[in-house]
Amino acid sequence: MRKLIFGINLTLDGCCDHTKGTGHEDVHEYFAQLMREADTLLYGRKTYELMVPFWPDMAKDHSGPTKSINDFADAFASIDNIVVCSRTLDKVEGKNTSIIRGNLEQEIIKLKQQPGRNISTGGVDIPSQLIALGLVDEFHIMVQPIMAGAGRRFLDDTNLPESLQLKLVDSKVFDSGYVALHYVK
Repeated sequence: MRKLIFGINLTLDGCCDHTKGTGHEDVHEYFAQLMREADTLLYGRKTYELMVPFWPDMAKDHSGPTKSINDFADAFASIDNIVVCSRTLDKVEGKNTSIIRGNLEQEIIKLKQQPGRNISTGGVDIPSQLIALGLVDEFHIMVQPIMAGAGRRFLDDTNLPESLQLKLVDSKVFDSGYVALHYVK
């Protein structure tokens, strides 16, 4: 069965608002490698609209300011995208992008049972629901050496049915002060 891998950037005070942190090279290199291990990206509408067409456009012309950003763009553009959406998105861009609208739990279980590599997810709303449903297998949390002071906090609006005990299987401290934490269920 395919694994559902969740990745997120958080500030030291738990903020996950993408406008509060920085896009350091370490972050892009780390998440580009995760994407190379996946063949499907799963997002909600909001995250999808933040990512597309920005990253595919950057992959076309390598307009990023650093190699790591262009590598991330290439990794993003090379795999399938699935947008989980209710009624707010009528169409998606790109030949490798589709929408699922059915029961989230059933659709993800079917997706995990299909042949292929890992399924990667990011953002807040859909991953929060997937975590509450017990469908996320691995967690990759990049902690930024920043105190945001304000902004959306991850899982703030989510009530887990029970505490989720995770096992730390890897950690990496970057020279930049960023820390990558890898947990499994």
